[in-house]
Amino acid sequence: MRTAEIRSRFLDFFAARGHTVVPSAPLPTPDPTLLFVNAGMVPFKPYLTGEQQAPWPRATSVQKCIRTLDIEEVGKTTRHGSFFQMNGNFSLGDYFKEEAIAYAWELSTAAQDDGGYGLDPERIWVTVHHSDADARAIWREVAGLPDERIVARGDEDNFWSMGVPGPCGPCSELYYDRGPALGREGGPAVDEDRYMEFWNLVFMQYERGEGPGKSGYPILGELPRRNIDTGMGLERMATLLQGKDNLYEIDETRPVLDRAAELAGVRYGADPRADVRLRVVADHVRTALMLLADGTAPGNEGRGYVLRRILRRSVRAMRRLGFHDPALPELLTVARDCMAPSYPEVSDGFARIADRAYGEEDAFRATLKQGTTVLDTAVAEVKADGGRSLPGAQAFLLHDTYGFPIDLTLEMAAEQGVEVDREGFTTLMNEQRERARADARARKSGGASDTSALRSVLDAHGPTDWRAWETLTTESSVLAVLGAEGAVPVAREGELATVVLDRSPFYAESGGQDSDAGRISGASGEAEVIDVQRPLPGLVVHRVRVTAGELAVGDPVVAAVAPEWRLGARQAHSGTHVLHAALREVLGPTALQSGSYNRPGYLRLDFPWRGALSAAVRSEVEEAANRALRRDLPVGVRWMTLPEAKEIGALALFDETYGEKVRVVEIGGAWSRELCGGTHVEHAAQIGTVALTAESSVGAGMRRLEAAVGIEGFGYLARERDLVTRIAEQLGAPRAELSDRIAGLLDRLKAADRENARLKDRATAARAGDLAGRAVEAGDTLVVTETVDGAADEARALALAVRDRLPHERPGVVAVATTAGGLVLTLNAPARATGLGAGAMVKRLLAGRGGGSPEIAQGGGIAPADLKAILTDLPGFVAGR
Repeated sequence: MRTAEIRSRFLDFFAARGHTVVPSAPLPTPDPTLLFVNAGMVPFKPYLTGEQQAPWPRATSVQKCIRTLDIEEVGKTTRHGSFFQMNGNFSLGDYFKEEAIAYAWELSTAAQDDGGYGLDPERIWVTVHHSDADARAIWREVAGLPDERIVARGDEDNFWSMGVPGPCGPCSELYYDRGPALGREGGPAVDEDRYMEFWNLVFMQYERGEGPGKSGYPILGELPRRNIDTGMGLERMATLLQGKDNLYEIDETRPVLDRAAELAGVRYGADPRADVRLRVVADHVRTALMLLADGTAPGNEGRGYVLRRILRRSVRAMRRLGFHDPALPELLTVARDCMAPSYPEVSDGFARIADRAYGEEDAFRATLKQGTTVLDTAVAEVKADGGRSLPGAQAFLLHDTYGFPIDLTLEMAAEQGVEVDREGFTTLMNEQRERARADARARKSGGASDTSALRSVLDAHGPTDWRAWETLTTESSVLAVLGAEGAVPVAREGELATVVLDRSPFYAESGGQDSDAGRISGASGEAEVIDVQRPLPGLVVHRVRVTAGELAVGDPVVAAVAPEWRLGARQAHSGTHVLHAALREVLGPTALQSGSYNRPGYLRLDFPWRGALSAAVRSEVEEAANRALRRDLPVGVRWMTLPEAKEIGALALFDETYGEKVRVVEIGGAWSRELCGGTHVEHAAQIGTVALTAESSVGAGMRRLEAAVGIEGFGYLARERDLVTRIAEQLGAPRAELSDRIAGLLDRLKAADRENARLKDRATAARAGDLAGRAVEAGDTLVVTETVDGAADEARALALAVRDRLPHERPGVVAVATTAGGLVLTLNAPARATGLGAGAMVKRLLAGRGGGSPEIAQGGGIAPADLKAILTDLPGFVAGR
């Protein structure tokens, strides 16, 4: 049975039993604790925890999931995959254990001709929590299982919670005996390879209190509404029904593996090391396809970094298999054909997906070339100094600056007999990540140090009555004031604080739109609003600076958005939609926005594209945008279901998660139609103008357009006009001739530069010959020292010229200092053959303030008097070595 059919049978089974079929949420999730959906229940979390009222009593879904914590284990075991699909059925205060168990047993064991999976009932084992007598009794009654195939287990295995106070409960897992060839007899407690888990039923019936770990916390009592959350691993069921040993060999991954083996000229099953690499390729290419389909773009942090790592690991695995040509164009199409039956969007959006993936592979191939050179130099320095370990700081530099993955650094260093200070690298990486996380946490929580205090406000008062779409001013009440250490009763003049209101007109930063600015005023004080965020679903918080008096909990206040700010914000956000539509009009549908940011007067928009846009194309895009403004296209807002929005062609941002009803913003009807929660103008002409100010690269295969809008756009154009006028006056040329006149000036400057360089080379050659003739004997080695007034590049050029004029059969050392305190030192081949190394010598002479290769090295920051002494003592230093 193919995986797509296993998926459809699951949904059909539960739909026939009153469950609403809920489409898979996108892989990127708005949950601040996660980068990606990592379990089937994640999209249902607000309903299961009671944060939101569920729109249906029972639901079913097949949810796309990503887990990368065990990415290093991918390919090495039969159980680790970075992308997987979780079939789930959910009861939200409706049925409970008896029905959940009965449904799982029926679907698992019913004949395939009757719509089931046809598993042999005699090979199914189940586990229950040791305290759950009800589940044990139901399994006996519903399935007729004997006691020896109902295994009692403890909290670690069979009790579920989210790790924080809230819902919890026992669970029951279904296992299938795959036969003695795969392990020992005795059930899942003995061998979980032979007995493969394929379905987990979670019975949420209790509320837990504070406490660490998976046990030891208090159970506070029964939940008022009991829920069911089940998860059946789609790939695991496919493994069972297709008779495969592992998830890499099922129909959605094996074709990718086979194509990779064909390209590399290897046979799967012949070499265990090659098999691991082939399984890595099969898993990672499929994972990358699904991430790209859901709008994630390769990057250097967060989700983008995960995707980049997965793509690069797959490319590197192919290189280690001996295939050095571009691999993704050969493999991604195979993965697309495997996944399209279940996810048509991977086929519909393949042009965009492929463009990003192929661009990332091209960039990584260039990275490998550049990073390998840097790594080889660093390893040579370590060896020249007699060391055996590459410093963690060097490994971090390779990773952070050149995008060189640490595992590749480890592997290539080991090939050259050098270890890597992994601990030092990890320390630097953790410091960098913690800085980024701290910045993100502080930003998202509106400056509050502890979101638990905000959770208490939300639990006590409910969601914020948010009026940003309707008004600029509200009469509100202060519900909470938070300082750096948590909740406080009052914020006084000059203090920064986070303020929660019962009602707010302020737009909270989201969807690329910056937060509103304005003031909160009361009888006792006034505050400037400097940031607005949504740290928890439904809760709006305001970061404020108290400018007069004080703000206290319970104060009645007036919250007012600055009208000019909001006007500029509306212009910028609508301008972003207009520019996006204009871009797609000119470049085609693959130029799909992958990120944006807008604030009054400014917008930027990122989109996948390989190569810079020409001046002519930029002008065409700008003209298309401003034509829409001139036509004064109407701007409208409609609410509809997500399927309805997709049906009319509305564009969705992949990193957003949408509810049952979505807000569609249209500019000129179908010309621009996007899902959006931002604030907008009523007519396109109110934007004023869209003036492109920059176009640049923001990563492999990703471009960024920036523009000034509204009054700032007109100001930008006026400054450009004034600049052109001044240049024309200075050159004494009409505007129409400026381009040719400037080109002529540049040509003459280049010619003068070439002549200057020629004269400087002649002077350097003459000086080098003279210095080489005055070399000092230091034992068997010739030593030349000199000081120049120029920069380091001039010192380097002179040092190399002198070295090349020394007798080729004699060891030679040349050191050229600069009056600014720099030193360049180079050795010829005979000197290096004696065991000397330029990098080691510079570090020794300059007390560690420099370095380089064995051939040439440099350093700086040395006092002139010290540098003079170093040059004077250099012959003795060389003779002593």
